[in-house]
Amino acid sequence: MKFKDYLMNSPKYLAVALLLGITTMTSCSKRNLTYFQDINSGTDFMIAKSEFVAPEIVPGDILEINVSTLNPESNLLLNYGIVTDEAGGTNSRNSRMEGYLVDTNGEVDFPILGKVKLEGMNRETAKKAIKDQLALLVVDPKVEVRFLNFSITVIGEVSNPSTFIIPNERISVLEALGLAGDMTVYGLRENVLLIRETREGKMIHRFDMGSKELLSSPYFYLKQNDVIYVEADKKKLVQASVNPNTIAVVSIISSIAVAFIFSFNTIFR
Repeated sequence: MKFKDYLMNSPKYLAVALLLGITTMTSCSKRNLTYFQDINSGTDFMIAKSEFVAPEIVPGDILEINVSTLNPESNLLLNYGIVTDEAGGTNSRNSRMEGYLVDTNGEVDFPILGKVKLEGMNRETAKKAIKDQLALLVVDPKVEVRFLNFSITVIGEVSNPSTFIIPNERISVLEALGLAGDMTVYGLRENVLLIRETREGKMIHRFDMGSKELLSSPYFYLKQNDVIYVEADKKKLVQASVNPNTIAVVSIISSIAVAFIFSFNTIFR
């Protein structure tokens, strides 16, 4: 077959091959982006509730501890750490603003009481522990405890990866993804990773966002300092390994080649 005859008979096939090559390099594989795919549409049913367990205080937490009593001077001392030195002056540490750091021994250094062990307690049990000790010194103390640095981090294939401060210490994995702007189309919904710091080390758990079992999982509610990592789909990993400039050059060359083939066929027809 002569070269001219070959080009006249084969341009369509060459064009299709070039276009398929470009498409393979730049397109995404078809994936199901729906959450809870195993829930039948139009059907109401009950799923066992995932029990919320109040977060426990751990070393590194920063706590706000507010105390109110019937004595204004006691309130000033217990809330702001104002004490009188030997020279009659006053020293102040604004603990209400700074918060109380839980040290490596699980203790906070509280005015008058000194070291108070709070590790392993939730907010309610910590309130009671402080109140019981204060009741030996002041009349009818009222105590409030809250976390100042309760945060979770969401990274990976989400629209807004960041660390988020949670004001009420109660957040689910769905709410965390919502704060991060949800997963991108490249997010691997079948394998979302939870990383949790514990005394024993890092605990790893994987979620399948397409399964309704997530709603009753003991990991549905997050704890302070949890990290959610959304892995990228393999197709994006392949794309990320290819230089974008290379894809652009190949696309331009391919477009010119396709145009040339069709033009050549038209001229010699």
